[in-house]
Amino acid sequence: MIMKTKKIVVKGTEISVYNSEKTDFISLTDIARHKDAERTDYIIQNWLRNRNTIELLGFWEQKYNPGFNPIEFDGFRKQAGLNSFALTPKQWIEKTNAIGIISKSGRYGGTFAHKDIAFEFASWISIEFKLYIIKEFQRLKEDENDRLNLEWNLQRTLAKVNYHIHTCGQRESYSGGVIKTTSKFCLCRRS
Repeated sequence: MIMKTKKIVVKGTEISVYNSEKTDFISLTDIARHKDAERTDYIIQNWLRNRNTIELLGFWEQKYNPGFNPIEFDGFRKQAGLNSFALTPKQWIEKTNAIGIISKSGRYGGTFAHKDIAFEFASWISIEFKLYIIKEFQRLKEDENDRLNLEWNLQRTLAKVNYHIHTCGQRESYSGGVIKTTSKFCLCRRS
């Protein structure tokens, strides 16, 4: 899985956005850091205990993930909200075969979620913060689209120039029943 990272800054909090196979995943760990920088794992696990969260995750997975395990989902949904219920992102991923949340360990690790899920998590943290995240994410996507359009126009222009160079480089002339090919480098001027 190839992942490219970008950063957005929302109200002074730097949030990582990973793009993996044309899908954006936003760092829940960074969003949780806005609320309490010392207890990000606890905040995410507390959110996962909520019945509405489990239902959101399950319905999202059922819609987008053909390999999702609905039996484990039903078990989590029945337990969600109970005082004894505890769930980590890794447990959710391993037991349900989820693809909407990614949990990475290590220096650049953390918990990441598909943008649909991440925006809901941000809502749980703060509605205002969610709106700022959406605006910054949209700005990031617009910048990427502008860059891609610029690259496409550049590629198109280069292809056009290369075409003229190649077609001018192989000129054929007909003289006395013999075809002669010259291979001079030139830039054509059309009249």
